[in-house]
Amino acid sequence: MNQTAQTGPVKGSFLMKEGIHPDYHELTVACACGHTFKTRSTFKGNIMRVEICSSCHPFFTGKQKLIDSAGRVERFQRKYEKFEKDKAAKK
Repeated sequence: MNQTAQTGPVKGSFLMKEGIHPDYHELTVACACGHTFKTRSTFKGNIMRVEICSSCHPFFTGKQKLIDSAGRVERFQRKYEKFEKDKAAKK
């Protein structure tokens, strides 16, 4: 087997075993925000649907979105307002 000092086997002199590697093909990734892009993957199918991508994720866009489900933030604030009033009344 031909080898080089840094890269190992020389390209073309080492063949991969057939039939043991998954199918690695091009597919389209479609985000819920509407953004699509092409990539390569072993995912079975031609379209991979995702809920969030780099175009809409707050870490990559720099935009924060506070998702308040069922008024939890307001409920938390009311709870601690009451706590602060009780604490001030005891002093």
